[in-house]
Amino acid sequence: MPVAITVPEPNTWRELLRALDDNAAAFPLQGLRIAVQEYGVTNSDLLAGLAERGAQVSSVPVYEWALPEDTRPLRLAIAAITRHEIDVILFTTATQVDHLLLLATEMQPGVDLRPAYSRMVVASIGPTTSERLRECGIVPDLEPTHPKMGYLVSEAAQRSAEILQRKRSEA
Repeated sequence: MPVAITVPEPNTWRELLRALDDNAAAFPLQGLRIAVQEYGVTNSDLLAGLAERGAQVSSVPVYEWALPEDTRPLRLAIAAITRHEIDVILFTTATQVDHLLLLATEMQPGVDLRPAYSRMVVASIGPTTSERLRECGIVPDLEPTHPKMGYLVSEAAQRSAEILQRKRSEA
């Protein structure tokens, strides 16, 4: 398929709708049937935004994120977080946030991991994941310059010591 519109980074639904608005004269959505492939979570804002622009929108769930059968590694990580044994945590999807908090609550009903996050670096791959973290009361300390895994790992490695020192001196 030829590319008709290029969406700028960080390539979220907001940039997509803005790019469509900026190109509305050349590519009007009124009356078009648009299928949105979902990556495990429905983006109601995107679907509504496309519909508001006159499109007939269908969501197509391609796959759904699920916890693995063996959740022991994640449970061990949660226990280490609560004991303040982890200095840096990287989130690459909003679903990871949900799964971590779900298992933490299962392990210890009423557990609040936010105090632990105040003593560690919370790194988010991009705006969508950062938004979910904030919705859960977790403030991300860094987001890479480009929403890609390599940038996330590299920038977390470069900046974590300084962020840890600042956060722990404030505590």
